[in-house]
Amino acid sequence: MPASLNAKGTNPSFTVNDLPLSLRFYTEGLGFEIADKNETDGKLTFVSLKAGDARLGIIQDDFAKGRNRVKGVGVRLWLNTQQDIATLAKRVKAAGFALEVEPAPLPWGPMAFAVSDPDGYKITVANVPAN
Repeated sequence: MPASLNAKGTNPSFTVNDLPLSLRFYTEGLGFEIADKNETDGKLTFVSLKAGDARLGIIQDDFAKGRNRVKGVGVRLWLNTQQDIATLAKRVKAAGFALEVEPAPLPWGPMAFAVSDPDGYKITVANVPAN
């Protein structure tokens, strides 16, 4: 039997309806930085984002599967940090985005808040203790 997978990280990628709006959500709202971007015919089509060790790609939907295609259903991205959750939540709101769940302790202890990106991808930001 082959050895188990030994991944060094994960890099999810979300297809989005409005790339500039999603980029603003992830950079101004959550505080990601642009790691790389791609343009096609002078139009932004893909952005690779980073926040600490976390990576995320966002790609402009080409709408080949229809403009009304539902996104984000059944997907939740957990971002673990040791930063102050209330301060991070204020950043999201200051950028003009609403929280779904205000900062509060999770049943198992850490503080967290929840927000959805413009396409409905669910995100929880939790303060977890250092290992």
